Amino acid sequence: MSSLLREFYKNKRILITGADGFIGSYLTEKLLDCGALVSIYVHSDKLKNLNSIKSKLKNIIVGDISNINTVDLITKNNPEIIFHLAAESDVRNSIENPIEVNKINLDGTLNVLEATRLLKDKGLERLIFVSSYLVYGTKHNKIKESDNFEPNTPYAASKAAADLYCQSYLKTFNLPIVIIRPSNIYGYRQNKNFIRLFIDSALKDQDIRLEGGGSQTRDLIYIDDVIESLLIIGYDKKATGETFNLGSESEISIKEIAEKIINISGSKSKIISVEQRQGQDLRLCCDVSKFKRLFNWEPKINIEGGLTKIISCIKKDENII
Repeated sequence: MSSLLREFYKNKRILITGADGFIGSYLTEKLLDCGALVSIYVHSDKLKNLNSIKSKLKNIIVGDISNINTVDLITKNNPEIIFHLAAESDVRNSIENPIEVNKINLDGTLNVLEATRLLKDKGLERLIFVSSYLVYGTKHNKIKESDNFEPNTPYAASKAAADLYCQSYLKTFNLPIVIIRPSNIYGYRQNKNFIRLFIDSALKDQDIRLEGGGSQTRDLIYIDDVIESLLIIGYDKKATGETFNLGSESEISIKEIAEKIINISGSKSKIISVEQRQGQDLRLCCDVSKFKRLFNWEPKINIEGGLTKIISCIKKDENII
């Protein structure tokens, strides 16, 4: 991390919603390492990924992000920068419980936006909203920020709606909002996505089940590259009012990912095809040229390196030889 970023975030009042989740926990650790005054907004005081650094946090706010009292809780915290990560990201759960997921992802975002509006003249520098490239739906070319939204699942629709509300608050109230639409983020602490499921199966030499044979393609970006990007967006004033795709720009099929996992882990797992679930996006790959051009940025970790890191961490954590 550059000395400029460290200097900028030192003693900066930061609020992170969903801080105990996958992305949020890594971001919280990194900001604390920079000397930031980090407050977190979480749904439970169990702090599953943050217990070891609990004493370093400025403030811990426990609440339901979709409840209207969120507005008051955030305004009283008076942050200078808000990273809004709180969301229900399980696509399958959105298919089974669409109303619940919409409440968290849309109502929760509206509450954060209202707090941002009230904090506009009280020192708030920026709100960074983490959307998703799933809002675009299946696209046959690399996805550009200007592409239409065509969400294929209730999860993607809820993120698209929240994304649009952020755009509307930016235009109506002239708020310092930045929207980031990342591709598939992967890393060690993630436990709900297909990569972790594949790795868990591979380490047990169990069959890896691919929906529809695994011909669908994805753009994968490692968690470390995402955290660096978020820090840049929080720091650089050029980001204010902008929307960015974030990914590796490398398209890879689900089947290829499974094959790499088997090879890296030395597994005896077999790949089998199962029925494809509803709302499956067939092809997804980001055009990240805008972000690269504006911030002179490149992702540092390729798919082999990222998968190797995760598998090594899991083996060490679970004492797998």
